[in-house]
Amino acid sequence: MSTDDTAAAADMKRKFKEALEKKNAQNQQGEAHLDGDSAVHGTHAAQTRREFRRKSG
Repeated sequence: MSTDDTAAAADMKRKFKEALEKKNAQNQQGEAHLDGDSAVHGTHAAQTRREFRRKSG
């Protein structure tokens, strides 16, 4: 590798690291809603057992 290749690789690595830090900073802003209480507390339709009947006739 020449010095140009090394410099280009270091520059590329720096850009990727900056982009990753920016992405992680945005993700941390939206985590506050995870601490709240969910509106869903249970299933609605599974309160009774299903009843199966044979056809007559």
